[in-house]
Amino acid sequence: MDARRATCISILVEDLSPLLARTLVLVAHPDDEAVGCGALLQRIAEPIVVYATDGAPRSDYFWRNYGSREEYARARAEEAENALHSVGVQKFDFLCEGSIVDQELFGNLEPAHGSLTEILETEMPGALLTMAYEGGHPDHDACCFLAVMAAKQFGLPCWEMPLYHRRDNVLERQRFLAGDGTEIDISREELVRKINMFAAYVSQAEVLREFLPYLECFRPMQAYDFARPPHEGTLNYEAWGWPMKGWDLCRAFSDFSKGVIHKEKWGTAA
Repeated sequence: MDARRATCISILVEDLSPLLARTLVLVAHPDDEAVGCGALLQRIAEPIVVYATDGAPRSDYFWRNYGSREEYARARAEEAENALHSVGVQKFDFLCEGSIVDQELFGNLEPAHGSLTEILETEMPGALLTMAYEGGHPDHDACCFLAVMAAKQFGLPCWEMPLYHRRDNVLERQRFLAGDGTEIDISREELVRKINMFAAYVSQAEVLREFLPYLECFRPMQAYDFARPPHEGTLNYEAWGWPMKGWDLCRAFSDFSKGVIHKEKWGTAA
């Protein structure tokens, strides 16, 4: 059995039915949903996709071919709309009206949480699906944290999906950092539509070539300790030389959690 697929097949296959009615999918960037759940989205009766950031980092390394960061963000939002419509998803939104810069979600937890709360109160989903806490991208990990907080707040079941992480200096894609998940069997028709989603993300074509469109796996959210990085080794974004470290995210998660606990204990000042 292929090692990549081995950790996406559970001995006791979980029932995915909690995700098939009205589910809010919280991802970090336009294209994350295509990789992580492009087929599953086609099975969800009432999917709502929410992007946490604008998908446009500050570094011109990412957007120089588009002339400006703002134009790159606009292009990614347009691609997202086209990709979602190709699989029949009509409802999608951006946290904070798309004002959170790519790579900076962990520094904007309070406004992101407030915006997510408003969306949840309006849409009233029956379940949440988000990214795993795996140290691949800081926005992915911050999405996981926000989803866990929201699930507790609203009493919703929360599920996760893997995208990528680095372990022993090897970048691993579409498998969980630890433990098993449920891999879904993707039909030919679903695969064709998912490939069309990939094609809609013209700006991400080079990145998306690194992922297998026929592989998706899911599991109920694990009991992560957000006070610690996902693993003890070098995280992927640290290996890439990005300015934030795993412990920076942990401090942000801890500070936000303490603020929430304080508000719950003492209430908001009049």
